[in-house]
Amino acid sequence: MPSSSHSGSGAAAPGPAPASPGHEQPRQRIVEAAIGLLESGGRDAVTTRAVADAAGVQPPAIYRLFGDKDGLLEAVAEHGFATFLASKRVDPDPPDLIEDLRAGWDLAVEFGLTHPALYTLMYSEPSATASAAYRTGIEILRGRIRRLAAAGWLRVDEELAAAIIHATARGAVLTWLSLPEGDRRSALLTALREAMVTAVTHAEPAVRKPGPAGAARALRAALPDQTALSGAEQHLLREWLARLATEG
Repeated sequence: MPSSSHSGSGAAAPGPAPASPGHEQPRQRIVEAAIGLLESGGRDAVTTRAVADAAGVQPPAIYRLFGDKDGLLEAVAEHGFATFLASKRVDPDPPDLIEDLRAGWDLAVEFGLTHPALYTLMYSEPSATASAAYRTGIEILRGRIRRLAAAGWLRVDEELAAAIIHATARGAVLTWLSLPEGDRRSALLTALREAMVTAVTHAEPAVRKPGPAGAARALRAALPDQTALSGAEQHLLREWLARLATEG
């Protein structure tokens, strides 16, 4: 988040005004104008004067609605996350969980390659993770991962899987954009995606039957090989797993 500036009296500078129905139309026009300038000329092209001219408003309107240029850029990043979120096709019960994982990764990378300047801004803003749309997108990703875990496909824990998927997609986009156009090969994106799939999933599901009973049986079978639990803890866990296993 941009740091607040202070006057000599110690009073904080006013932040962006909250959006109201009467403000929404010029606010949207200003954000769209900023995105147009960003995508045509890069971040340096997004000046207060240029945005005001493109949106057909006076510069004070930007300060009134967004607080300052940093506030405007945060609103542009939030709009980018919301646009990406709207493009997500979420199947709550996909027929092939691994293909669903690939499709979600491909969609994220495609958005970044289609909107390079906007994507770079979205992930360079310190407030990115505070975006409501960003958090919703992360929850969709976690839902995918949870389904993989429940079906026995997940190789690593859920938090690490989310970090790997997110990092490889961002890395793929930023690496692709850094390459000269003549060196950009689709095989690079395919290789990075498949490396991600290999890192987070098993070649075959560890649990053959979905649901807690199948997962309990798989964990109970692996229990003798672990060393993290004491004998008493293993005994108690074995009891719990036995109860869950018999419910299936």
